[in-house]
This record gives sequence, C-alpha cells and structure tokens, in this order.
Amino acid sequence: MTRSLTERLGQAGIVVDEGDAPPVLEMPWFVRALQAFSGWLAALFLLGFIGMGAVFVLDSSAAAASLGLVMIAGAFALLRGANGDFVEHLALAGSLAGQLLVAWALGAALGSVSAGFWWSLVGLQAVLALVMPSLTHRTFSAFAASLAFYLALTEGVSAPSLAGGLVLFSLTILWLNEFRWPAYMRQLQALGYGLLLGLLAIQVMGYRGQSLLLGRYGYGTGLAWLEPWVGDGLATLALLLLIRYVFQRRRHAIAPSARVAAYGAAAVLMLLSLQAHGLSQGALVVALGFAIGNRLIMGLGVMLLLLAITNYYYWLDATLLAKSVTLCLLGVLLLTLRWVLRRRWQIDRRVAAGEDESQ
Repeated sequence: MTRSLTERLGQAGIVVDEGDAPPVLEMPWFVRALQAFSGWLAALFLLGFIGMGAVFVLDSSAAAASLGLVMIAGAFALLRGANGDFVEHLALAGSLAGQLLVAWALGAALGSVSAGFWWSLVGLQAVLALVMPSLTHRTFSAFAASLAFYLALTEGVSAPSLAGGLVLFSLTILWLNEFRWPAYMRQLQALGYGLLLGLLAIQVMGYRGQSLLLGRYGYGTGLAWLEPWVGDGLATLALLLLIRYVFQRRRHAIAPSARVAAYGAAAVLMLLSLQAHGLSQGALVVALGFAIGNRLIMGLGVMLLLLAITNYYYWLDATLLAKSVTLCLLGVLLLTLRWVLRRRWQIDRRVAAGEDESQ
C-alpha cells in the first residue's frame, strides 16, 4: 500500500500541518553569528586555562591521547544536548583541541609524519563525521578527512590527483542519493559540503604544485605514472554516472539525439581535460549542482572551473596558441550543448504533454 505524501514528508522532518500551534520564529543570522563568536571566544579562554595547567601531558603520548579523547567525548555530550549556537561552537572548539592532542600523540608514537599517520587521521575524522550530532562538526570532519586522505595518498603512493578524483566521485554519489534516506538528509548534505570544500582545497594545492605541507613531497614513486590523468578519468566516470541519473529521472522527456549529444560532450570534455587538467572536475560539479537544483554547489563548481582555466592559462608547458584553441573548443562545446539541450528539451516536453493528454 502506498504511503500518503503527508507521512513521507513527516518522516523527512517536514511539518505539513501544525494545527493551531504558533509559528516558530527563526533567529536572525547576525544573532546566531554573535552567539557563535561568543562560543569560540569562551572556548579559547577555557582551553587556555586548561593548557596552562595540563601542558605536561605533551611529554607523554598516552596522556595526550587520553586527554584528547576525553575532550572529544565531552564535546559529543555537549552537542547531544546543545540547543543553541553558543554551546554548539563551544563544543566544536573543544573537539578541535582534542583532535589536535590525539594527532600530537599519534605523531609522537609513530616517530614521524608518515602515510600511517595520515591514514590514522582519516579514520578518526571519518568516525567523527559519522557520529557527531552536529551538522557543522560533520562538515568540518568530512573536510578534514578529505585533506588527510589527500596527504596519505601523496605520501604513500605519490598520487595526489587520485585523491581528488576519489573525493569527487564519492561526493557525486552522495549528492545523487541525497533523498534516498529522508531521515538522514541533513547529515548527508553536511558530509557532501565538507567533501566539496575539501576538493576545492585539494585542487588549490595541486594547482600550486605543492602539498599542504609546502612542498614536502616529491612525485616520483608509487602510482606517479597515473598522474595527473587519473583524476580527470574519475571525474569523467562520475560525469557519466550523473548523465545516467538524469536520463533515468527524465526517460520520457529526452530524445535519443540529446542522449548522444550528452555522451559525446562528456567524451570531448575528457579529451580536453587531458590537455587542461581539472576542466572535467569543475564542469562536473557545475552540472551536479544544476541537476539537483543546488546553487551553492553550482557556485563552488564555477570556482573549480575558473581555477582550472586560470591554472591552464599560466601553464608554461603549452603555447598560447594551444591554450587558446583548447579554451575556444571548450566554450563552443558548452554553448552548443546548452543550445541542443534547450531546443530538444522543449520539443520533448511538448511531445510528453501531448502523450499525457491523449492518455
């Protein structure tokens, strides 16, 4: 038996009818910002007093790890009962301090900042992103996990673009399944925003030609032979997944010619990305934001695309003529695809409307 729309919206946390209950007034953004600032300020003073009295724990990795885990557990307890921005940001600051203590203990125990250290941080941040009862904390943990993942692959197998490609593929799957579990929709969105911000930071560091630790790593071993095309390959695979998702949702409104044009555009974009790395990733994020109707994702995708174009324009290994031809082909491709899709989509919508009326 099909559930009613009201029940489905209620399970998703959307209140349809509250009867005679008074409307809930939302707090202005500047008041929330002031509360958040107050929470961070109070946390800094509190952590300063704790640090002055417990500085000796830095001499012992076990004591530092224990204190860090206690602070993270305390932040978890505060966040579970938090009903305001002040308490939430106070707990977030305490959690960050605890994470720094745990990272310090891991570095001291391992003896050096190696791939094992970064993989340990990936595990820690992944657990926090999944269990912390705060959307802000989930976003930050997803962001930190993506950066630690980038550094782990850079240190271990010398494949930074592989990290960016995998993060991009993961966030694409996450956003395409945004409404699959309505009860966890807000949590999935927080994870998606964190991964997207992490991808933006990874791309900025990649375009600068250095890691987050200011050029500590050299790319000559491991999977370095995959660089930098593996990231563009994963972006193209995610783009094909997105096109398939759109076609499945609008199977009766898209003609075969539009399908061929879309897959052909993906192939051409992949070829252009072999010359100008990062174009496919920015184009994918823009298309993803447009497909799911999220303007913030579209804005971040435009930033990724502009970063890729700027990096390619100042790339010294290609002539200005080659750069001009590549960027011109990209512009013509995007404009042609837009014109074809708009023209065919209007025709197909009319055809679909005529079929519905005949039925």
